Amino acid sequence: MRRVMASAPEAPVASDEPRTERPKLRTEFAFELPRGYVDDEGKVHHSGVMRLATARDELVPLRDDRVRENSAFLTVVLLARVVTRIGDITDVHAGVIENLFASDLAFLQDMYRRINSEGHTRAGVACPECGHSFVVDVAGGRLGES
Repeated sequence: MRRVMASAPEAPVASDEPRTERPKLRTEFAFELPRGYVDDEGKVHHSGVMRLATARDELVPLRDDRVRENSAFLTVVLLARVVTRIGDITDVHAGVIENLFASDLAFLQDMYRRINSEGHTRAGVACPECGHSFVVDVAGGRLGES
């Protein structure tokens, strides 16, 4: 019986073209709530941070009894997992998310979709007066900040 040896794979060919470095993975995104979260003492918190969601973040809420009873609660549980800070509050839980104003909840839902589907918080817009197109960061921020 004769053995046939497979040839070794060829080594990669060196290229004179420079390697393009991948941009650094951004996992946290700062935001400014349109209205702000009002805590138990009446203090309003506007700024916050949301991190990228993991597969676990999207799967674990499906086992939550509140979500099983009412599928609309999925948004609350999911956002409570990925919003890491709102103002001075670092223990962001479902109760905090439930007490956001509806406009702030909608803002965070849109931001979640943008960073987890598109990878950024920028959106293309056009001036209604002149039609000039430009990009804005919908995560918010104070005027003059980038």
